[in-house]
Amino acid sequence: MLGQAIKKIEAYNRFGSKPGLERISELLRLLGEPQKGLRVIHVAGTNGKGSVCRYVYSALLACGYRAGLFTSPYLESFTERIELSGKPIEGKDLFPIAERVIGQAEKMVAQGKESPTEFEVVTAIALCYFKEQRADFVVLEVGLGGRADATNVIDEPLICAITSISRDHTEYLGDSLESIAREKAGIVKEGRPVVSAVRDAAAKAAIREICALRKAPFYDVSELEVQILSQSLSGSVFTFSEKRDQAVFGKEISISMCGSHQIRNALCALRILELLSCRCGISLPQEACLKGLKEARQPARIEILGEKPWMVVDGAHNPESAGALCDTLLPWVRGKRVLVVAGILMDKDAGAIARELRRIGTDFILTEPDSPRKLPAKALGEVFGKVGVKGWIRQCPSCEEAVETSLALIREEEEKGKPYEAVVYTGSLYLVGHIRRMLGKK
Repeated sequence: MLGQAIKKIEAYNRFGSKPGLERISELLRLLGEPQKGLRVIHVAGTNGKGSVCRYVYSALLACGYRAGLFTSPYLESFTERIELSGKPIEGKDLFPIAERVIGQAEKMVAQGKESPTEFEVVTAIALCYFKEQRADFVVLEVGLGGRADATNVIDEPLICAITSISRDHTEYLGDSLESIAREKAGIVKEGRPVVSAVRDAAAKAAIREICALRKAPFYDVSELEVQILSQSLSGSVFTFSEKRDQAVFGKEISISMCGSHQIRNALCALRILELLSCRCGISLPQEACLKGLKEARQPARIEILGEKPWMVVDGAHNPESAGALCDTLLPWVRGKRVLVVAGILMDKDAGAIARELRRIGTDFILTEPDSPRKLPAKALGEVFGKVGVKGWIRQCPSCEEAVETSLALIREEEEKGKPYEAVVYTGSLYLVGHIRRMLGKK
């Protein structure tokens, strides 16, 4: 049943990606408005939104709540996109809801209306599932942008958050940080608190302006002062304080996702949790929240799959996320041999990503994600050659070939007494999900 449901859902991929709320709104109307009454934390941003969602979700679970999580895209299994109480949706639940949602989508088409897209169908399925399962809270990740994203059918979220702003999906969102920020801030609702970790001044000003117009209280976590007590590839320990006050939580905070960017994401999640407690009157014991933060893990975000050499998998799909990956790894790999296996989509800034990855890589294997939007390995090789990569570059269009080649090289160089200290698999999430599955079977 699960396979049948997924096949029917994915058939809607032929309608592509179309911003706008008309189709999803009509579909939800036919389904009885399942989004009404859900207690939603709505999270947008260029990067970091998935991790912030995971932190908040994990904390809510640790506090004993029946929380739901909706994210995209998935890495290995379609059901990863819809979670409840720490478990992906099961086939026995997905199948009947998918049948009902697709039935209404077909009804729309029969009436001469425009068909929903695949993402809109999946969003509707998630909202129906959370409503049927009586989720206490739903942590909802925006797909693309904010204003015209299918998740923006939520009229009264408990809290909205915007994690970061950088140039991505410029064909939809605009080519300036300010215009992108305005699109992301389209999720801001009248009088609802907004948490922002955005650091660019122009982007932040645009979000503040929209919050003021909608009388939405604005909370800027980028102004918090952080003291990092320890940091490793296993995570970080830190404290933080307001510029005018003592530490909000008053004690050390531990997270298991590594990198300074994950500290920023954790701060965003902490502010959301604080507002849920203070403004919404929700019981969130401090110790349980901190336990949830420490237990939170987001797959394929600087995920360590092995040691000697370090085997790192990370979905660095745009320049900002590639920069965060390299900033995190550089202290551990500087001056060492590092093999990078990468593949990206053609609508990304390949040159900027290549310039970031050359900071850590000595040798490169370039491959292709399993997506019609993939950048061919040959074209990617030309990009990497132009940015001045010092080591060698090999092109393996097949993901399977790229992984097998990397594993063979690890063995060969070990035998020569010139081992790689780290192997980094990175790029499109479509790629790293596939690689993650392959490495798990080795």
